[in-house]
Amino acid sequence: MGTGKNKDLLREIGVLGSEAAGASPQDLIIALKADSKEVLDEILKNIDLWLQPATESRARVSVRTLEEARHRQPRSNLTVISIPGEYAAREARKALELGLSVFLFSDHVSLEEEIFLKKLAREKGLIVMGPDCGTALIGGVGIGFANRVRRGPIGVIGGSGTGIQEFTSLVHRAGSGISHAIGTGSRDFSDAVGGLSFLSALEGLEEDPGTKIIAILSKPPGKAALTALLPRISACRKPVITCFLGFRERLWPNGGRFKEVRTLDEAASLAVQAVSETAPPLLSFDSRLLEEWTQKERNGKASAQKFIRGLFAGGTFCYQAQQVLREQGIEVYSNAPLPGNPELPDPFSSRKHSLVDLGADEFTDRRPHPMIDSRVRCERILKEGEDPHVAVLLLDIILGFNSAPDPAGDLVPAILAAKGTASRRGGSLSVVASVCGTDEDPQDLKRQVRRLEEAGALVFPSSAQAAGAAAFLAKRL
Repeated sequence: MGTGKNKDLLREIGVLGSEAAGASPQDLIIALKADSKEVLDEILKNIDLWLQPATESRARVSVRTLEEARHRQPRSNLTVISIPGEYAAREARKALELGLSVFLFSDHVSLEEEIFLKKLAREKGLIVMGPDCGTALIGGVGIGFANRVRRGPIGVIGGSGTGIQEFTSLVHRAGSGISHAIGTGSRDFSDAVGGLSFLSALEGLEEDPGTKIIAILSKPPGKAALTALLPRISACRKPVITCFLGFRERLWPNGGRFKEVRTLDEAASLAVQAVSETAPPLLSFDSRLLEEWTQKERNGKASAQKFIRGLFAGGTFCYQAQQVLREQGIEVYSNAPLPGNPELPDPFSSRKHSLVDLGADEFTDRRPHPMIDSRVRCERILKEGEDPHVAVLLLDIILGFNSAPDPAGDLVPAILAAKGTASRRGGSLSVVASVCGTDEDPQDLKRQVRRLEEAGALVFPSSAQAAGAAAFLAKRL
């Protein structure tokens, strides 16, 4: 598409000619960069043929507008929108006017547009998931970044895509399943939006006969929004588990059908226990092995090595790790700081203990998300490895549909190079990682864990556990 951002990208790599520079967002730009003129000529000679649909797919129906799609599929009730943010709100409004709920994957939608769309959806008995909604599981079908998990009695409402992914994966690995997981977008719990999509999601799960318990996952909600939403949550006819990461106040002092937890691990464990009436195996690492690993890693460190550097593809994991480290008395810098933590003056340069969300806008502007493309994270791993004060590298690996085919394998060369740099300096670099996913994901969970372990990483099934292990080592250096 001939959008401004796409043309900027082409200009950066030196392939934006005058014709492409004049393209509009409605135009298709084909830009080629080849090793030789012969290769280029061969591609250009066949370009019209290659743009035709394959023979076996010619029977497929192609539509160009929502109205046309709605006419062809009149029973559809949900549309997925993933286009540049400046056009997304317009298309979402069209969908709502057609009676379709919206999964709005696009980001860079203004707050005013979000509020308008969500109020319109409420008036029509629909829901807008998003904007910047990364994950949903509707009737067992994953949308956006989603893992393959079994159906079951646990419903989820989440203001975080990776938070939903970790919770649903842990529920699956504990033997239970998910009825529906409804994303709201990260701003839904803010005072400005007031939980408009959350209310629709809660109403839907409350009425759904397949949902027996509801988990609510989010970063801390706005104070005004929380005050307004608590009475509705309290009136829910089904048990509710709340996990507001970094939130310190007690919501349900009397317990009963309503529980609150600190981490996604605890939320998943409690939800499974509630629907199975038996406690699932605790998702904890053998403490004896952790002690042995810590002692081994301590022995290899130079005296200057003190700090943890976390490089996250999942923003929720970055946030949750800050909470875990703060509970251990470790102050952390971040480009997405937990309230009370210092903000990194420059997100491209770490200081002391630093946890960086590489999925934040400053890293994804005109670049793919790190769950898809590992290049930015590999570059940062190498940079952290060159710092003689770094002791522990903390990473998350996220599996599932639309994530990279081999996310762990993509990082291994950089991990090995960074460990080699530390070794040549007379120290060692400890690597702690978590893998979010299930045994049914296309990336092969066991293979991903094995690749990391072969590169010398200590691997955990959850981000909170990995952060806890990193803190355990750092406090003993």
